[in-house]
Amino acid sequence: MITTLNRPTFADVRIRDPRRLPLATAERRTPERQTAPADVYREGEDLVARFDLPGIDPAEDVTVEVEGRQLVVRGERKDHRDEDAEGRRYSEVRYGEFRRVVPLRKAVDGAAVTASYEAGVLTVTVAGVFAGTTPQRIEVTTA
Repeated sequence: MITTLNRPTFADVRIRDPRRLPLATAERRTPERQTAPADVYREGEDLVARFDLPGIDPAEDVTVEVEGRQLVVRGERKDHRDEDAEGRRYSEVRYGEFRRVVPLRKAVDGAAVTASYEAGVLTVTVAGVFAGTTPQRIEVTTA
């Protein structure tokens, strides 16, 4: 059996001019659930997750929870600008709800989780997630 892949001809491909970016308007911008950019890494026996959340009030707009074997960070970035602004505007900042789930190796108690916010970065530390997970080398024998 022969399978033929059809590609569009070059004339059928739409080329987008990067200088003509769409302008965001209040009517076109709809809140959407998005993920928060994160760095997740191991530091000793602890898991550390750093989330870039500039311009957010962490006391009111961010929730950090442990649900079984998951660390869940959710919140909302609110648009505080005047909606009656004249003319067009271009915005690269996304507004609306965000949610990020980080899987954990084992279930942890909420007391093992600490969170701090400084300079637009939320740092969440889950203590002891990697305790007892030191790799052990197994010798391979041959017959």
